[in-house]
Amino acid sequence: MSEPIRNKKLDTLAGAPTPQNTPSANAPISSHAAEPKVSTIEEERFDRAAAASIFASDPRLVSMIQGKLGSLVGRSSGYIESLPAPVRRRIAGLKGVQKEHSKLEAEFQEEVLQLEKKYFAKFTPLYQKRAQIVNGGAEPSEEEVKAGKADDEDEDEEEEDKEDVKTEVKKEAAEDLKGVPEFWLSAMKNHLSLAETITDRDEAALKHLTDIRMTYLDRPGFKLIFEFAENDFFSNKEITKTYYYQEESGYGGDFIYDHAEGDKINWKEGKDLTMRVESKKQRNKNTKQTRVVKRTVPTESFFNFFSPPEATSGDDEDDETSTELEERLELDYHLGEDIKEKLIPRAVDWYTGEALQFEELEDDMDNEEFDDDDDDDDELSEDRDDDEEESEDEEDGTKPKQEAAECKQS
Repeated sequence: MSEPIRNKKLDTLAGAPTPQNTPSANAPISSHAAEPKVSTIEEERFDRAAAASIFASDPRLVSMIQGKLGSLVGRSSGYIESLPAPVRRRIAGLKGVQKEHSKLEAEFQEEVLQLEKKYFAKFTPLYQKRAQIVNGGAEPSEEEVKAGKADDEDEDEEEEDKEDVKTEVKKEAAEDLKGVPEFWLSAMKNHLSLAETITDRDEAALKHLTDIRMTYLDRPGFKLIFEFAENDFFSNKEITKTYYYQEESGYGGDFIYDHAEGDKINWKEGKDLTMRVESKKQRNKNTKQTRVVKRTVPTESFFNFFSPPEATSGDDEDDETSTELEERLELDYHLGEDIKEKLIPRAVDWYTGEALQFEELEDDMDNEEFDDDDDDDDELSEDRDDDEEESEDEEDGTKPKQEAAECKQS
């Protein structure tokens, strides 16, 4: 098992997500996340516009400040140690009470997981029936069709008549058609995050995707199972990817994500979608003859999903490489959670595109949380605009403007 990467950012020290719920915040990759022990830091009062100008002109200053703030995490400010002995004793007692609370939180998360598993067992027959209908092994009952059409009762009769005509025209051509062609490919392409990982070359292989399932592990974690029909790209009938969580629960009793492992894809000769052939001309200095050299190089593909990034200790990596790796780990985690929590349970809504409406509603609700900060941002923006107007004569206007990240302390 690879060691989780240590996250140096302050904003990722929040509670870790549970394996049964899609997290509302970024997944914590660090296994050493702990609540900060710094009491408060008195911010100097200076002009915000001037500070923004300083940060914008020197991004290295921002990076340096972030590094300094990161080094403060977990270090004592000395305040607790300065308290009288009786007070320190009471604080120790409060921590003992808090540990009892943490034990109950861990029990709560475990019971939630068991409840998830209980209902997942009830969902499974529905998923199996869906797979039969999608792949032409069965037809839906009249009751199921009637229940599915209930949401469309408000459509205009004229549109229904047109649809009936189209149905009659296509009826003969569709007699030999079984199931729902390209069901999972269409559902995945309607999910924005997944769609960004699918290339045109991938689609030819993903058309043979017959089902996506998941199972819970005996330990905290889950496995995604992609089933494929016979195809020209690989010999695997199933390709799986497993997400593991740590055995010990984190702060607040939540499970902490550890790492993911994917199956090896047995590509057929010349069909590896994760590689592309690159041609390069080379000229001999002596004979002046030119030859074409071909080599295979990695390329973007959805099937890279089954070769997840591995967290490292980070000792031999610079900050930029470490940050890039963390972002890849975050993306990989969220893609797995989205497939588990969104795509599999409501695949038909993603196929029809109806699920996008609910995604937009969630995004709108999330955006409302930031409305209170708009006034402050506008005020800061106006200050910056004033400064920019004053310096218009000094600059040629070709230099891109950078917005400084506002440094806040709680």
